[in-house]
Amino acid sequence: MMKVILKESVSGLGKTGDVIDVADGYARNYLVPKNIAVVATKGTLKEWDLRRATLVKKEAKDRTEAEAIAAGLNNKEVKVEAKAGEEGKLYGSVTSKEIAAAIEKQLKTEVDKKKIELAQPIKEVGDHPVTVKLFPGVDTTVIVKVVGSKEE
Repeated sequence: MMKVILKESVSGLGKTGDVIDVADGYARNYLVPKNIAVVATKGTLKEWDLRRATLVKKEAKDRTEAEAIAAGLNNKEVKVEAKAGEEGKLYGSVTSKEIAAAIEKQLKTEVDKKKIELAQPIKEVGDHPVTVKLFPGVDTTVIVKVVGSKEE
């Protein structure tokens, strides 16, 4: 086993700045070459202790910003127009990209499409609650109102 310091968060391993034990090969062949982690030595541990204070401040600032955005978006409604058939079934599906664009245009808030979680694609007209994960532990719900437009 080898001790490494994570330079960025990795799901299943830890957050930026965490000191973890990983298999030698995983560290040498993947984490270190991809610049995701550095080998934990006395020097690198001391350097990361100094950096950790800055990281904690940045994380607190990012969390505060995410909470403010979440409060502004919580249970707000955005309208997305899509081509639909007679019974309200869409001729495709509404994607997270379209939802992100609608949030930006209608609510004047920029949200990365990767932060929008769709359990399954939206394929019918109606109101659909959608979770937006803005920051670890900071989620909000946006109501996506899908309105069908007839094909011409």
